[in-house]
Amino acid sequence: MRKWIHLFLAFWLAASAQAANLNGNKVTEITWDELMPQDYDLSYEDLYGSDVDINNLDDFDSGAQSMLDHMQQVLSSAPVVEEMDGRMVRIPGFVVPLGGEDQRIDRFFLVPYFGACIHTPPPPANQIIDTHFEPGTRIESLYDAVWITGRLTVERFSNELGTAGYRLEAYQIEPYEDSVPDSTQ
Repeated sequence: MRKWIHLFLAFWLAASAQAANLNGNKVTEITWDELMPQDYDLSYEDLYGSDVDINNLDDFDSGAQSMLDHMQQVLSSAPVVEEMDGRMVRIPGFVVPLGGEDQRIDRFFLVPYFGACIHTPPPPANQIIDTHFEPGTRIESLYDAVWITGRLTVERFSNELGTAGYRLEAYQIEPYEDSVPDSTQ
């Protein structure tokens, strides 16, 4: 019996070590907050401008378009955390497809919440990750969160949906619920 316990423990430790390493690199689970510099604070004045009262703007007012252009510029130039460059990370998020063929996507924005980049304005650049997954994948529902594991680099990419401050070469995509511990046990 003791031999089986040791064998089980050895297998469990090996599986745990494998989960913490990918392609020989240590994987760090990160949060979206870690992608923003600690001193980054997006104020109302920064986003809308100090001379704009959004409550008095009409959609067809020329000031509304000017304000939207200003917002887009501020969001797309949001600072990133340079120390994240080159790290192997695991991060949860939602997929916004950008490219692929025949029901398979191989390039997408990873964003922290559902609907980001679909509605205007998009999140700041430090909250959008331009993700590449060479073999491509099928995403059953864009409503479902996923875990992405891969190499993160600091690299800007602009698209009509938004501007990403990071790029992620994805090596692994997993459904979010598969990795959440069952609290009923």
